[in-house]
Amino acid sequence: MANNKNIIELNTFSWNGINRKGSKVSGELQGESQNEVKAELRKQGVSVTRIKKRPKPLFSFGDKVTPMDIAIVSRQIATMLNAGVPLVQSLELIAKSNEKPSLRKLMTSIGNEVATGTPLSQTLRSYPRQFDDLYCDLVEAGEQSGALDTIYDRIATYKEKSEALKSKIKKAMFYPAAVVAVAFLVTLLLLLFVIPQFQDIFSGFGAELPAFTLFVLAISNIVQNYWYVVIGGVMLAIFLFKRAHRGSEKVRNNTDKFVLKIPVISTILDKAAVARFARTLSTTSAAGIPLVDALLSAAGASGNYVYRSAVHAMRTEVMAGMQINVAMKTTDAFPDMVSQMVMIGEESGDLDGMLAKVADIYEQQVDDAVDSLTSLLEPMIMVVLGVVVGGLIVAMYLPIFQLGSVIG
Repeated sequence: MANNKNIIELNTFSWNGINRKGSKVSGELQGESQNEVKAELRKQGVSVTRIKKRPKPLFSFGDKVTPMDIAIVSRQIATMLNAGVPLVQSLELIAKSNEKPSLRKLMTSIGNEVATGTPLSQTLRSYPRQFDDLYCDLVEAGEQSGALDTIYDRIATYKEKSEALKSKIKKAMFYPAAVVAVAFLVTLLLLLFVIPQFQDIFSGFGAELPAFTLFVLAISNIVQNYWYVVIGGVMLAIFLFKRAHRGSEKVRNNTDKFVLKIPVISTILDKAAVARFARTLSTTSAAGIPLVDALLSAAGASGNYVYRSAVHAMRTEVMAGMQINVAMKTTDAFPDMVSQMVMIGEESGDLDGMLAKVADIYEQQVDDAVDSLTSLLEPMIMVVLGVVVGGLIVAMYLPIFQLGSVIG
């Protein structure tokens, strides 16, 4: 079995040489050592005159293998397998053609291990950060059925749809966060730099200031004296929440429940959970994975504790002999349309096809909901900023208005 520690370290070498026609040529090539690169160039008919290892950058931001990278690689493998290219050669070609060093190392290591006769599914299980259990189970099902090319096409589609949906969810969550962040930043700048200027003016009035103005001035004084405490407190709260969310299942579960109660956002998250569940169950069912095991994968892929618990409850009922559409209705977590379409799929013997249609419908609804949210929040950002900035300005001009009326 492959080991993460045995990932081959590839380096980039710059070279100059002379080709078979006697012309000077140059370029870059990747390999483990200078000798390997020279040998490869000799095969291409190049006589190397100079070769130098290119230094690696001090900081390699963005070099992490992402789920989107895995989705792209999966599609490349599916395309090559469908074209009749052997698996080992496909992995080798993908490794050589990839520009991302971390992904190139990963694919090279996987290709080398598979070349020794180790099944691909077994090799992939050595890299759980890049290939989860569902991915490996699907590959194993393809190997056992002798239809790895067909299964890999489904895996690629699943990963592409999954990443597209994830991107939409991030987009939906970004706008509310942006509204809060911008409002907080603008308020902080006003309280630190603008309000103090008015405070100096008011000190010479000698008259009693309105309550609203006094309230804003008090907040400004607190922020001026303890701004580092305010910012530090916000950052500490975010850090502690992220740490608790990562380390406590109870916190994660309660967070999942809470986000499903947020107006507008909850609708998007509900539809996304249904789409992920349906897409995963469709893919695993089409791959020939037993329904009970497929439900376990679909539960984890739903991405929310409420739906995960509902699918686990469904799985228990299905194990007892209940039809999946009946078990789905007992949870009260899924819309009636979904259970109706699942029932039609079970009765027609095309459960995976019907689930794929459910996933398509709900992914489109998520897309539409995100676009609607974007359109809704653009004016909302202006309203929030207008209320914050306008409120502070009104608080500062109230004494001036009152002074004008007294003089008048």
